[in-house]
Amino acid sequence: MLSIRFSRKGKKKQSHFRLIVLEKHKDPWGDFLEDLGFYNPRTKKAGLKKERILYWISQGAQPTGSVHNLLIKEGVIRDKKRKVTKVHKKKEGELKEENKK
Repeated sequence: MLSIRFSRKGKKKQSHFRLIVLEKHKDPWGDFLEDLGFYNPRTKKAGLKKERILYWISQGAQPTGSVHNLLIKEGVIRDKKRKVTKVHKKKEGELKEENKK
């Protein structure tokens, strides 16, 4: 199964990401099928190849949660944003206790 995901680049604490297409279980720092653009979280700047992204999605490639939300933000696809972060059981219990008070 193909996946559209981020590949981290840049120096320590100055990261930027490439959007790449590769097999879901492959290493994102190794070989990939195609480079679909970039995203810099520090400046919030993104350069995406919209036609190629839509092509790969039509071929069955699934974007990861973070990539999916970025594509919605940039207007490449229309859908609801996905919840990406997970709350640990311990923290979830603490939040429930706070809400009861």
